[in-house]
Amino acid sequence: MQQRQLGPFSVSAIGLGCMNICHAYGAPASFDEAERLLLGALDHGVTHFDTAALYGFGQSETVVGQVLSRHRSRFTLASKCGMQGVPNAQGVNVRVIDGRPDTIQATCEDALKRLQTDVIDLYYLHRWDKQVPIEESVGALGDLVRAGKIRSIGLSEVSAGTLRKAHAEHPIAALQTEYSLWSRNPEIAVLQACRELGVSFVAFSPVARGFLCGPMDVTALDAKDIRKTMPRFAPDNYAKNALLLPAYHAIAAEVGCTPAQLAIAWLLHQGDDILPIPGTRSVDHLLDDLGAVNVHLSADVIARLNALINQHTVHGDRYNAQANSEVDTETFA
Repeated sequence: MQQRQLGPFSVSAIGLGCMNICHAYGAPASFDEAERLLLGALDHGVTHFDTAALYGFGQSETVVGQVLSRHRSRFTLASKCGMQGVPNAQGVNVRVIDGRPDTIQATCEDALKRLQTDVIDLYYLHRWDKQVPIEESVGALGDLVRAGKIRSIGLSEVSAGTLRKAHAEHPIAALQTEYSLWSRNPEIAVLQACRELGVSFVAFSPVARGFLCGPMDVTALDAKDIRKTMPRFAPDNYAKNALLLPAYHAIAAEVGCTPAQLAIAWLLHQGDDILPIPGTRSVDHLLDDLGAVNVHLSADVIARLNALINQHTVHGDRYNAQANSEVDTETFA
């Protein structure tokens, strides 16, 4: 597996996002299925595993800890705080964004127990709590670095301006945001800011939440599938977006790779500082994704992909109004 730099760590060029095993796309994977996936990733050279307190309201961290803790020296562990499940009056967990220092400290302590580790290599603020100055939240993360609980700090879904403020408070190792052919928001400003500051860029949802591997029947998505809330997957918008797929799949066939490999290879070609973290529950899909490191794209192919799928040709926003209000990323007019 090729290596890339993730802050101070050298990791596999393609990592594994661990949200899918228990969160966001319907019923969670069984423990056996998750174990096969995580160990399969490790055995095939993946050394960058990314999870969060939010995923399954701690379940993803728990499974990662149960399966991988005995192999802790073999990989770089990333997790996230600032967005997690909190029990409501009925005792049911609800998603809450909370970037107060005391909450960050408590979330980290819980994460260390679930992950069965003494230290988290890269700990992200999952969302900037806009009720708390970014400097306060990052200051709390800096305290965790000094206490030896975490080794480095990351941010997720923030703008270039917020990144600069945070970096002035404490060095930021990595920034994570959705980036793919159909989500180009990082190209507005934050990708350049990362490069100026020496911050690694982690790209989640590199295959466009499965869109680029489609077509799919969006009317048959599981009731708990988060894509049901995303405008691009609304039936009318999806029907228009699906018209892009035949030409996209034709390019994949021409290159001699799968659609997933083409999407991830496009990202790898955007810069050596970009680290895709596709998510899956399937070992077969994982191996398909990892094959992207061997796909070479010519300048002509990249230009054709850029012209085919971009912010002007995709219908619908990536998030609904509520989710858009919770992120700080730049948006296209």
